[in-house]
Order: sequence, then C-alpha cells, then structure tokens
Amino acid sequence: MNRKKKELLAFPYIIWMAGFTIIPLLMIFYYGLTDRSGSFTLENIMAIASPEHAKALALSLVLAAVSTLICLILAYPLALILRSRHIGQGSFIVFVFILPMWMNFLLRTMAWQTLLEKNGVINSILSFFHLPQLSIINTPAAIILGMVYNFLPFMVLPVYNVLAKIDDSIINAARDLGADGVQTLVRILLPLSVPGIISGITMVFVPALTTFVISNLLGGSKILLIGNVIEQEFTKGSNWNLGAGLSIVLMVFILISMTLIAKYDKNGEGTAF
Repeated sequence: MNRKKKELLAFPYIIWMAGFTIIPLLMIFYYGLTDRSGSFTLENIMAIASPEHAKALALSLVLAAVSTLICLILAYPLALILRSRHIGQGSFIVFVFILPMWMNFLLRTMAWQTLLEKNGVINSILSFFHLPQLSIINTPAAIILGMVYNFLPFMVLPVYNVLAKIDDSIINAARDLGADGVQTLVRILLPLSVPGIISGITMVFVPALTTFVISNLLGGSKILLIGNVIEQEFTKGSNWNLGAGLSIVLMVFILISMTLIAKYDKNGEGTAF
C-alpha cells in the first residue's frame, strides 16, 4: 500500500480527532481565558484559589488518592495470582474483569446507590438478621467505594499486562541465588512492574479526580468535588467561562500523568492490552 492510500485511510481518523478532541479543547481554552465579553482574563483560572473551589479540589485530590491506593493494594496481589497461574490475556478470568467495563458507567453506579441507600438491599438484609444497619450513603466512604468498583479494572489490567511479560527464568534465577518470596517481590517483580503500576495509577487517579457522576449519586448534594463544581457551572450556572477555567486547571494533572507515563512506560508496556 503506497503512502497516498495510507493517508486516505487516516483521513476519517483525522476528522474524528479534529471534531471530538481538538475543537473541544480549543473551545475550553477560549472560554477559560476570556470573560463573558470575550476579553482576555486569567480570573477564571485563578478562581481555583477561592475557598469553595480550593476545598472541592482538595477533597477531590484526597478521595482520588485514597481510591487509587486501594485499587493498587487490591490489584497487585490479584495480578500476581493471575501471573502465577499462567493465565493468558484472552482467558475467561481476564474476560470477567473486563466484562463490567462493557456495562454503562451510570448503571453500575446507580446499582451501588440501590445497594447502599438507607432502605436498600444491604440494609434490608442486615435488618432481616437483626444486625446494625450501615449509614454509608452520602458519605466520602460511599464515593471511594464507587470509585474503587468502577476503576479497579484500570489498575488490574496494566499491572497484570506487565507482570505477564516477565520471563520465568528471571524469577527462577533469583530463587537459585537464594532469594525468598519477599526478596523476589521487592527486588525483581516490583521494579520490573513499575511501568504497569504508573500506568494503572494514572488511569485510575485522573478519572477519579474529575468524576462527578459517582459523587452525585453516592455522595448526594452534601459532598461537592471539583468535577461537580465544573459540571454545575456548565449546566446550572451557565457560566461556561468559569467552568472552562477550572477545567484548564484539571488539565494540569492530566499533563502530569502523561509525563509520568512517558517517563516510566516509554514502550507502552502498561497500556497495551
């Protein structure tokens, strides 16, 4: 296939990228760097320093960090188990982890709302057995639970993908030299799986930081994250300039995540499933 034919095949992708990525980004920067009259201003970006916005950003960072840490703690041992059993990437067990991602994100979160609400399924079961009910709905704990449930596959798959590529001969050599299980994990597996860990952290932390659906459904109107603030500015406040300015601030974290991936996962080992 000559070069011109390849360029023609890439043309639809270029149109897609321009229409759904480049143009929206340009609009965000335009509205974020201008006021309602169209004049240049940095007030929309500096608004992140206001008490209410800074509080929402700080809470978002804390909840996203806690959710990411929990996902890593759960995902790494699971990825090690999958690797030890020599389960291929196309196996049924890996498919089970991918399957929930095929379901609508909103439906998955609403399911947890039904489970956790005051008269929900979990409390109904606890009441049946005369056990104390849980008051977890509309709390930060419920938001963290929703984040972990929705984003855990994004941590498991990159870590497992890297661990599965580690040659067994490296592990056997470490054991022949006297390394026990802990030493093998700390000195061999962990360093070699850094690309997958970094990819998993960024793939969980960024959506957890910017989410507003989970906090709306599981946190109620009592807990506002920075994603909720931006969503309200666009939909309820009709202040696209302020919403875009706050969105530009969040783009900084996306750029940081891209930098980390470019540094620690240069070959794309953690992102190639």
